Amino acid sequence: MRLRLAPALYLLAALPGPALAAPAAPVPDETAIRLTNHRAVYDLSLARSTGTRAVEGVRGRIVIDFSGDACRGYTMQTRQVTMIDSGESGDRTSDLRSTTFETGDGKSFRFRTTTILNNAPSPAVDGTAESGDALKVKLKEPKRDQFQAEGAVLFPIHHMIRLIEAAKAGETTVSAKVFDGSDDGRKVYDTLAIIGRPSAAPASDTERDKPLREGEHAGMRRWPVTLSYFTPGEGERTPIYTLTFDLYEDGVSGRLNLDYGDFAINGSLSRLDLAKADAKSGADCKK
Repeated sequence: MRLRLAPALYLLAALPGPALAAPAAPVPDETAIRLTNHRAVYDLSLARSTGTRAVEGVRGRIVIDFSGDACRGYTMQTRQVTMIDSGESGDRTSDLRSTTFETGDGKSFRFRTTTILNNAPSPAVDGTAESGDALKVKLKEPKRDQFQAEGAVLFPIHHMIRLIEAAKAGETTVSAKVFDGSDDGRKVYDTLAIIGRPSAAPASDTERDKPLREGEHAGMRRWPVTLSYFTPGEGERTPIYTLTFDLYEDGVSGRLNLDYGDFAINGSLSRLDLAKADAKSGADCKK
């Protein structure tokens, strides 16, 4: 079994790989959603385990470095190291690293992902994607290839912006097709987000997410979100992956729960480094 990066986190030690973020073309207006540039560290632990090949313990960490804005585009570097203890299937260590760049208008996306499982590296996944009336993807690794998917498809950051917009507007569900370059770089997911009622009171759980109970986040509005990923199709389907989290209106996430089916992992925010506010205005963006 392979753990996959949670694309809905959006928000995971900094990666040394090549910079993917070329300057983005200016967009007409700054988006109303202002995402906070930040570095977030989540400590992982086992939340639940079922089935015949039960997981007995989980340790690890997710680190997210997020930077950018609607003028410059958005860069995100993510690393998820997970150590799984299982007497039935053996212990496994997975090290997943991802670097992505998304233009401010949400139409172009660059991605590179590497995976090491039990010290054995898998082929990298490297490519670009363009979204319009159809999604067009070009892969450089693991082999040169291209494919197309019909219909409107969101990339990860603009999917998160859509969720925040919906939450602020009082919407309770959001359906969207999402492409994040994960797995083999060829998968477009159907997603369904369930958004709960907002809260601005400090989180009551004193054992998790201490950085979010301090400073500006202590009184910031947030919404509980359950985000499910499905293989494209019709009719009733079982999610292949579900992520629950508290979504803060500046794009930071807390109270992570990553549900892989037979087991689930909690992610507790142990460190949050916020970048200084960018003084660039919407007018500057047009220049």
